[in-house]
Amino acid sequence: MGTLLQVRDLRTYFFTQEGVVKAVDGISYDLEEGEVLGLVGESGCGKSVSALSLMRLIPWPPGRIVSGEILFEGRDLLKLNEDDMRHIRGNRIAMIFQEPMTSLNPVLTIGQQIGEALQLHMGMNNRQARQRSAELLQMVGIPEAARRLDDYPHQFSGGMRQRVMIAMGLSCNPKLLLADEPTTALDVTIQAQILELIKRLTAELGTAVIIITHNLGVVARYADRVNVMYAGRIIETASARELYANPRHPYTLGLLKSVPRLDEALKEKLDPIEGMPPDLVNVPPGCPFRPRCRFAVEKCAVEYPPFFKVAEKHGAACWVDVVTGAVRSGSEPVYSVTK
Repeated sequence: MGTLLQVRDLRTYFFTQEGVVKAVDGISYDLEEGEVLGLVGESGCGKSVSALSLMRLIPWPPGRIVSGEILFEGRDLLKLNEDDMRHIRGNRIAMIFQEPMTSLNPVLTIGQQIGEALQLHMGMNNRQARQRSAELLQMVGIPEAARRLDDYPHQFSGGMRQRVMIAMGLSCNPKLLLADEPTTALDVTIQAQILELIKRLTAELGTAVIIITHNLGVVARYADRVNVMYAGRIIETASARELYANPRHPYTLGLLKSVPRLDEALKEKLDPIEGMPPDLVNVPPGCPFRPRCRFAVEKCAVEYPPFFKVAEKHGAACWVDVVTGAVRSGSEPVYSVTK
């Protein structure tokens, strides 16, 4: 399999009255064909904005992609005109948005909303689009699919609406699916069903997935590789197995310790991360996690750390080795996002 997506030094800023919000501030990563990449971090760390940047759906004003490259199948999406980008958006790259009730149009039937993309990208007529829409609803587990094409979003439950969003996302057999919190506001049982459905269907279609979530359990089960974001930057990257077994950034350690574990003693207390994420208008100098970090040293307040190589295909942007407590120097091996 080859490299499907290459993101290089992507920066997306929002220009507000209070100042410039650096929502995505220089992220770089690669995604292989058919790979599932998890993107995790607290609210406001830039996960959703990074996904919207890939789709070029940042609203202006106030947002703008100010620099970087998004190489998809060898083409820089930031250099395409709007007509070419419209052909890719929804066709080659699809997205499942956070809240299906606000993402679906309340005054159009489900059949109209699924069929629109099929007619636009696949050249189908009304009859063909309706037939294919029914097949897609059946594929995602909605009973009496043909009849329900004439229903409106409010006539579906939350889990069913999310299934409709998956059907819409996969309707044109995209090469990349962006799943932004696909299980938000769903109960645990429905969450598992939705995630298993995404995993099965994307595996059958050979679709690469970027799954954005707060739920580290979701990442552990479904992701091949994980990028951890904080204050608009990726601060650790590794395979899912390696990240959970050997976290090397204090923030990643804090996230993992904040999750309840079934193998812990009943009276064991969670160890949450103290403090709040930084104001992205006024990010402090040095490492933005320093005010909340129990490993912080003097150097952390002065200079932002590079991506140090801590293991094979495992990098962490931290001046301190959390295992040994040793302070790293600029002469140590640096992890590279390039092949």
